Amino acid sequence: MKALVQRVSRASVRVNDRIVGKIGPGLVVFLGVAQGDSKEDATYLANKVVNLRIFADEASKFALSALDTRGEVLVVSQFTLLADTRKGRRPDFTAAAPPDLAKELYEFFVEQVRATGLKVETGLFQEHMLVEIYNDGPVTILLESRGR
Repeated sequence: MKALVQRVSRASVRVNDRIVGKIGPGLVVFLGVAQGDSKEDATYLANKVVNLRIFADEASKFALSALDTRGEVLVVSQFTLLADTRKGRRPDFTAAAPPDLAKELYEFFVEQVRATGLKVETGLFQEHMLVEIYNDGPVTILLESRGR
């Protein structure tokens, strides 16, 4: 499982010209579920995301997490994080989990983040989405559940 995390001042996601998720300061998490991923992977990444210290303290150092700052979280499914581009020019997505498993683990990940008490918004699974992000920093970090 992969999570591309961006620190944002605000963000929103639209489907069919309708805002389906919107947050203020916090994190946007693009989540890709791979074949072989489990609830253990989702729990690990959810914990990592909410505790990742990428918000500045008084000394302007990365010392605070979304939990510390009560940041909001926007989670968007993104199977393209599993793209293999080593051969040819067209991305290969065979490493991505099938949609039914991916949706189950995506929703479980969202539940785990919500259980922390943070405000959580989402995109819509398997829909074409337009994501508006005001990346703060910019700060963008890739997290993976494998190889930990």
